[in-house]
Amino acid sequence: MEHDAEINQRARLRPITEIADALGLGADDIEPYGRYMAKVSMSAVRRAAAGRRGRLLYTTAITATPAGEGKTTVAIGLTQALGRMGLKAAVCLREPSLGPTFGVKGGATGGGLSQIAPMVDINLHFTGDLHAVASAHNLLAAAVDNHIHQGNELGIDPKRVLWRRVMDINDRQLRHIVVGLGAPGDGVVRETGFDITAASEVMAILCLSHDMDDLKARLGRILVGEGRPGTGRKAPWIFAHQIGVIGAMAVLLRDAIKPNLVQTLEGQPAFVHGGPFANIAHGNNSILATQTALGLADFVVTEGGFAADLGAEKFLDIVVPQTGLVPDVVVLVATVRALHYHGGASRSTLHAYDPEALRRGFANLDHHIRTLQRFGLPVVVAVNRFDSDDPRELEAVVAHCQEMGVRAAVADVVARGGEGGVELAETVLATLERERPSFRPAYEWEMPLTEKLERLATQVYGADGVDLSSRARAELEALEERGFGGLPLCVAKTQFSISDDASRRGAPTGWRLQVREVRPSLGAGFVVALTGDVMTMPGLPKEPAALRIDVDQEGFVTGLS
Repeated sequence: MEHDAEINQRARLRPITEIADALGLGADDIEPYGRYMAKVSMSAVRRAAAGRRGRLLYTTAITATPAGEGKTTVAIGLTQALGRMGLKAAVCLREPSLGPTFGVKGGATGGGLSQIAPMVDINLHFTGDLHAVASAHNLLAAAVDNHIHQGNELGIDPKRVLWRRVMDINDRQLRHIVVGLGAPGDGVVRETGFDITAASEVMAILCLSHDMDDLKARLGRILVGEGRPGTGRKAPWIFAHQIGVIGAMAVLLRDAIKPNLVQTLEGQPAFVHGGPFANIAHGNNSILATQTALGLADFVVTEGGFAADLGAEKFLDIVVPQTGLVPDVVVLVATVRALHYHGGASRSTLHAYDPEALRRGFANLDHHIRTLQRFGLPVVVAVNRFDSDDPRELEAVVAHCQEMGVRAAVADVVARGGEGGVELAETVLATLERERPSFRPAYEWEMPLTEKLERLATQVYGADGVDLSSRARAELEALEERGFGGLPLCVAKTQFSISDDASRRGAPTGWRLQVREVRPSLGAGFVVALTGDVMTMPGLPKEPAALRIDVDQEGFVTGLS
């Protein structure tokens, strides 16, 4: 079988105008970016979002492994399968980041015959949304430092500036830096750092905003720093609206707020918009894209980053309460080789027949099934098939799910595209007919922040409780005192374990969640809790994917996956 990039670049795509027309979007409703990509106009977004008609199918996965689970691939394959069955379906995905594209993970456009296209454009600069987010974010950072340099009328304490800078490349050298060195005209000397663009609060705001007015209001609520505390009083908080560049930031985001429209290899519409990571941000595509798709298609497949304890939890506890977008069914992706890994198998033996490792790995699958059931949602397990899988083990996973009282189906979407996803699609449709969601969040927003953390730790992650650093405790108390205790939590946690320790596979027990720092994202509308040793600026591996990527004289890209 050809590599993903070769399959994608040789695919015969339909003009994006035809994809739009099949959705009921006219020429005035889209803004083409070349022949195969387009922005959807805000007037079309408002019109579509006003009349939801579609069923929402949310795709998540068991805990991530080095072997990869193929969650995005399954979401695309399921959409293609529904299309083959004559149903009007669309898929909503997040935009890839250059960080993992050139780092470890590679691109995020699916695999094999279940991909969205054009792959190269989507995985690289696409329509420029991530660049717009980074530019708007860094404009605010520059304006804050300029305000301090130009007299500091607001009295911002240089040692209490909270607003860091961002870029969309993994660069560990920029995690902790000193700026303002040099002559007096070069700015105030202070410590700061960079995060990756996907972790920017501006990215979260873009994904959670309902329209431009909402986006500007959220931008204005960004907490950029603190003033110096006076005798007997708290340090005043300084917000972005006080800096005066909200209008300019919104101008930079005026096109980025519009959802992007592309297509699957089999011609189904794909809305690809927003790109937050689920381990260090809220990890779901924009609500504008999802609401637009639900107004135009009968079935909408979306996905959240990493496992059910990360992207799915954040969708259910952050996005759903704001939007009412309760999934009609959740598709939980698992693979035999990932279950081998969680059962203790070494990376070199993941493809070998190993029923004992498989059996032990079921603990991870079971944990995520129970987590989703606690949210009151119907669950279907999709067993993503790879060529190395032994049929006996595929059957064993399906049988185990049936013993758990959950429907399951093997999805052969990498090798066969939509045709290989028909069994999964039929299983999902049968579940939709027989089960209804009875949604309940993991916590109520009005609970104290520490109680919400305790709920997540014990009920979603399986911890015995929470340990707060003295810094995190003080930060939580400050948020409660200032009236922000009613915000939801966005826990930044390793994607490689249900726990906060990446080395602990399966379903760890006998541990406590370690919270070291808390960052208020008041514009996005949540509080970020950093746990374990998770970083908001990833580093490159010893052999990054960038070493394998090249382009020829005709513009054909190789090495991109």
